[in-house]
Amino acid sequence: MTGSELTPLVATLWVLNVLVDSGGQLAFKAAAGDPRAGDGLARWVWMARRPWLWIGVGCYVAEFLLWLAFLSLVPLSEGVLLGSINIVAIMLAGRYLFAERLSPLRVAGILLISVGVAIVGWQG
Repeated sequence: MTGSELTPLVATLWVLNVLVDSGGQLAFKAAAGDPRAGDGLARWVWMARRPWLWIGVGCYVAEFLLWLAFLSLVPLSEGVLLGSINIVAIMLAGRYLFAERLSPLRVAGILLISVGVAIVGWQG
């Protein structure tokens, strides 16, 4: 990485960031996608009483702290590119946890993002 190395600390922060950010997105989807939630204000009250919403909020607080720590060790341009792997993790998890469709175009996007992240991480 230009100006920094992919040290064990940087790699750990990166992986934790991906896991926590993805976990937050998935928790919010679980909270918002509950068919028992109803409509309007009743939906928000329902979600506020369920743990998924608060797990998502907790994940976002943790992700914020991990992201700051990660960015303190890598250049912003590289950090943002490496962070884009979250998109891949979320799309794959959405497929397996929520039966969301992965079209050929989305699979192509996953592959392109993965290759781009690999190039940025390998560039060293």
